[in-house]
Amino acid sequence: MYCCMLRSFHIKRNKLIQLTRASFSQNPQSWDTSSKLFSRTTYRCTHSPVSGSLWQPLTHRTHQPAASSCCMSSTVHRRRLPSAFPVIDGELHPVHRHVYEANLRNSLICQQKYLEHKEKIMKGGGENAIARHTLRNRKVLVRDRLRMLLDDEDYLELSPFAGLGLPYGDIPSAGCLTGIGKINGLWCVFIANDATVKGGTAYPITVKKQLRAQVVAMQNRLPSVYLVDSGGAFLPLQSEIFPDSNHGGRTFFNEAVMSAMKIPQVAVVCGSCTAGGAYVPTMSEEAVIVHRIGTIFLGGPPLVKAATGEEVSPEDLGGARLHSEVSGCVDHFAAAEIEAYECTRNIISTLNYELPEEDSTQAEEPLYNVDDLMGLAPHCYNHSMDVRLIVSRLTDGSRFQEFKARYGTPLLTGFARIEGHQVGIVANNGELTYEASLKGSHFVQLCDQRDIPLIFLQNTAPEPAHTFSQTKAESNTNRLKAQGSMMSAVACASVPKITVVIGGCHGGESYAMCGRAFDPNFLFLWPNARVSILAPGHSDTFVQTEEEITQINEMLEEESSAFFSTGRLWDDGVILPQDTRKVLSKCLKIIKQQEYQMSREKMRTPLLRL
Repeated sequence: MYCCMLRSFHIKRNKLIQLTRASFSQNPQSWDTSSKLFSRTTYRCTHSPVSGSLWQPLTHRTHQPAASSCCMSSTVHRRRLPSAFPVIDGELHPVHRHVYEANLRNSLICQQKYLEHKEKIMKGGGENAIARHTLRNRKVLVRDRLRMLLDDEDYLELSPFAGLGLPYGDIPSAGCLTGIGKINGLWCVFIANDATVKGGTAYPITVKKQLRAQVVAMQNRLPSVYLVDSGGAFLPLQSEIFPDSNHGGRTFFNEAVMSAMKIPQVAVVCGSCTAGGAYVPTMSEEAVIVHRIGTIFLGGPPLVKAATGEEVSPEDLGGARLHSEVSGCVDHFAAAEIEAYECTRNIISTLNYELPEEDSTQAEEPLYNVDDLMGLAPHCYNHSMDVRLIVSRLTDGSRFQEFKARYGTPLLTGFARIEGHQVGIVANNGELTYEASLKGSHFVQLCDQRDIPLIFLQNTAPEPAHTFSQTKAESNTNRLKAQGSMMSAVACASVPKITVVIGGCHGGESYAMCGRAFDPNFLFLWPNARVSILAPGHSDTFVQTEEEITQINEMLEEESSAFFSTGRLWDDGVILPQDTRKVLSKCLKIIKQQEYQMSREKMRTPLLRL
């Protein structure tokens, strides 16, 4: 039946076309109307039991949109363009020997100081505090807690030396461990109080470290886990903890904002959760509490007794049974710590996150020994060697596609891969001149257009350019304008940025090279790095007397040290030069995870608990 109807339709259609052509030969102006009547439309035969229509134009079909998902489909396989960048020359020649050896001697001294700091923080609050924590309070040490929570010990610890050398004394690791590790294969930020350090009391540096970890979670859209074991704020320093916008209350503000950004947060109450710290689990999306050691209250038993004269136990006032059965402040009850961390791992598995696909291809190792970086880390600015020698020991196969190789040579720019991740590298190779700044601005915008993460290897000039003549003044003015252009490009680039200070971090040039003020996703220092407005020994132009010069240089020598900087949390940690490639690779893997989560421009309502 359908075939007969189809044949009849074609016969009638052909006759109509012949009649139309005849009509057109007599009246050409009538073609406009007839052409609309017989416009080319593709049809298909579909019998509809409702309308009875057999023919429907394909152009009128409605396509049902795919169901929205917070994750990218795992069935989509991306193929990247093949790259075969040229190999960069990284050979050390005899002319480099005396500079290399001087740098190596300085690096070995810095490495020894690094190991001493590491040994100090591994002891936590000391032997007595550890014994009290484990024997009397029957709690697990913070690093053992992380071993039970994370997939392995291959995590990225942030600012481990924060809190050392402060005016109010040493606070090892600022009283809390922060970092990024894998839970069920998913990179997560962790913030874990160390109750062996001052009883878990929060100092100003503790608050600053916790806030930095939350910023890292927001920048990289990472789920966060809080291991809460804190006695609240250190009251003698309350003026530096409580009142300002970036003090303790900012922690709870960030929790609400992170929830609105769809960043999951889980809290494990594995100790005291007193005063302001009580808001951490109650504002998290899910909370776990450990029986007999986990407590939540604004004021503990001593405060209750002082106020009312009533004696009450911590368990009755805010223990695990109360909050899991009566108040509902927590969602999961754990009889022991091991059960709490297993429960947390199960919670993370419910997040419905899509993991990046594992790249099966084996990344090329650099052609040159990474241990050579110890001798390439500049003792001072005058001991800097060609930064290509450093790049050749960081990139896959020592390959590097240089950009504008003959223009603005004091700045090295180009493309490379690190453990298979494509990156754009911006590295100081001298003063940031007018041409170098324009080149840097161009390259940063290029990477932003192509969604390529940026890595800055910073070793800026030790002092600002001086003006001794009108010509020099014009040159400096042009350079300032070009540096301002590069700063704007760096500040507005939406791609992830990682900065490694391999030498000096001085003056305005450090901003153009994505210093701390320009919010890189991560910023690390080599132990030899110097962070200050001026480098030590370069203040004679700005002060008059010999006494002032000596005083300023001594101050700069102490305050520009990498360990002085990291103790005050001006960075995300000091790393050894030979570990740089491994750390960068880990950061790039962490950054890659956010590509698999759907970005949302509009903020949503945060999750509100009971």
